[in-house]
Amino acid sequence: MNGDTLYSIGDLARRTGLTVKTVRFYSDAGIVPPTDRSPAGYRLYGADAVARLDLVRTLRDLGLDLATIRKVVDREVSLPEVAAAHAEALEVQIRVLRLRRAVLTAVAKRGSTPEELDLMHKLAKLSEDERRRLIDDFLGTVFDGLRDHPAFAAVTRSLTPELPDTPEAEQVEAWVELAELFQDSGFRSTMQGMARDLAADRAPDDVTGLPRVLAAAVRTQVTPALDAGTDPASPEAEPVVASLSAHYAHILGLPDDTALRRRLVTRLETMDDPRRDRYLTLLAVINGWPAPESLAPVLDWAVRALRARMPR
Repeated sequence: MNGDTLYSIGDLARRTGLTVKTVRFYSDAGIVPPTDRSPAGYRLYGADAVARLDLVRTLRDLGLDLATIRKVVDREVSLPEVAAAHAEALEVQIRVLRLRRAVLTAVAKRGSTPEELDLMHKLAKLSEDERRRLIDDFLGTVFDGLRDHPAFAAVTRSLTPELPDTPEAEQVEAWVELAELFQDSGFRSTMQGMARDLAADRAPDDVTGLPRVLAAAVRTQVTPALDAGTDPASPEAEPVVASLSAHYAHILGLPDDTALRRRLVTRLETMDDPRRDRYLTLLAVINGWPAPESLAPVLDWAVRALRARMPR
């Protein structure tokens, strides 16, 4: 077939698989203009109309609007430029859809009320700057007055969520739950108390052979006893209790006596907040870190072991 062959709208429809109505619509829009007209006044199209319609159909399937498609087929803009812009727009749409799916998944799991759904949707839609302000406000409250402490920068980084640009559904869901925790005044107060305790319960050196931070010392000492199934009230638990108590006395510079052990018990009970464990679990999901090991079992064991040795 030579290049002078002309096609009617019906011919184009058959060759492209489009309907006559669709071909006529693109023709009326100036995207596929007729080359000539028949003696009876019907529109006729050149061979390039088939290629143009194939390109138009592909671009429409990809979601481009007609105005952009017309610029592409008329070579007013290059196809690579349009493809890049459209890919960027689709990326935004994908992120929005991920957020919506995560919110709906969380609602289905938690049986949320309409009010909770509205809150979750707002939290999921926060911009990066808005998320950063929410995080900074929370951590600013938690570490109020502790910015000059030597452990401040490292601990702050270890508690900062970094939601990826293209998060998975479970990361968005974790973010929503974490953002709700940020706004829990009771949790804020608890975390602030823990931060101050961390600052106070940091040994000046490691002469006891245990980590400088109390929580790490408890994990180091208690885990072997817990793994061995040692009863907290048994004589076998005594060396662990003595070591923890001596370490705490060293931190505070106080005598290792009953009063100190009572203070240690209170401190460990404060640390044993399930919301703290949940925060760290959600943080790991968001940041793509390994799931943290709960501190609750060792804290519970240490508290029971200490209480078993206190006067009634």
